[in-house]
Amino acid sequence: MNIHEHQAKDLYREYAVPTPNGFAAFSVEEAVEAAKKLPGPVWVVKAQIHAGGRGKGKFKEAAAGDKGGVRIAKSIDEVRTAATEMLGHTLVTAQTGANGRVVNRLYIEDGSAIERELYLSALVDRETSRVAFIASEAGGMNIEEVAHDTPEKIHTLTIDPATGYQPFHGRKVASALGLKGDAAKQCGTLIANLYRMVVEKDMSLLEINPLVVTKDGRLVCLDGKMNFDSNALYRHPEIVALRDLGEEDPTEIEASKHDLAFVKLDGNIGCLVNGAGLAMATMDIIKLYGAEPANFLDVGGGASKEKVREAFKIILADPSVKGILVNIFGGIMRCDIIAEGVIAAAREMDIKVPLVVRLEGTNVELGKKILKDSGLKIIPADDLGDAAEKITAELKKAA
Repeated sequence: MNIHEHQAKDLYREYAVPTPNGFAAFSVEEAVEAAKKLPGPVWVVKAQIHAGGRGKGKFKEAAAGDKGGVRIAKSIDEVRTAATEMLGHTLVTAQTGANGRVVNRLYIEDGSAIERELYLSALVDRETSRVAFIASEAGGMNIEEVAHDTPEKIHTLTIDPATGYQPFHGRKVASALGLKGDAAKQCGTLIANLYRMVVEKDMSLLEINPLVVTKDGRLVCLDGKMNFDSNALYRHPEIVALRDLGEEDPTEIEASKHDLAFVKLDGNIGCLVNGAGLAMATMDIIKLYGAEPANFLDVGGGASKEKVREAFKIILADPSVKGILVNIFGGIMRCDIIAEGVIAAAREMDIKVPLVVRLEGTNVELGKKILKDSGLKIIPADDLGDAAEKITAELKKAA
């Protein structure tokens, strides 16, 4: 789950993480009033969407201008103009895709006198089972280019959960960022507070780009991208309350209501699989056979017939889906139950696209028999390669 920048900065303040003052605004007048509450004489007007690259983004509408989604204002009138040009308009960035995102809220922030821009992030490193901090002196909007062209400028430090944060962690990050003296001391306090926040709030990602050194020597977090572990949200109702459904794909929202792990993709083969690893393998083999998956969909290890039916509904709601591949390994989930769910869904929704089903595991022979005796046009597959080959062949025949 993601949150907006203005919400992230409220969390910063809760954990004594230095960040400029600012206010969220949902209308032009609220933006103007927010600016009047700040000392100025420089304000920053920021579009609030769940995507990076806002500063380099472009609005689709000509009326919104071409100055991007992060703008400097040197008067209240300029704040008003920026808010007018952003609110209700569609911002396209490298992370939104061509359709972009409509800007429905802004963050009006006090300007900062920047001396240096740095990069800092923290994430859960699955390889080491630790929280890892990633730091670079080359902060700012072009961090992706830095990672590609000069990876030696990016430094990684992990923290052992058995010991937690220790002062030497702060010194190492400060060194990686080229900070000395008082700035290095500030960095130690910053890393300690950020680590505590990441752990206590069950974050999977925290990115600060840029982390800046101001002209008066203060270390300040100018941005905040936060992602929270969905499996831990039951512990954090205060974080769930920050969820902005308007920033999420409607199909993914519907899937979450039925406890289905779903991510929409750009292909035309719908996938219904049990188990995240098997789902990834299924998508890979579809691509290997020259086609593209339309989604990631994991129905889980103990799905019921009803859950399978809802999964089909979600897949078929995507008009780009031209075929469906069901790939089930029956461990906790029995193949006969899956077969019954597939048949129920096929009959209820009158599926017109090719449907290939590969079953393996508990009660597999019974499951295959149920499918065969159904009288429906279900194409059986013996293994994953056979399934991918058959579904791609069906799409080629239909083309």
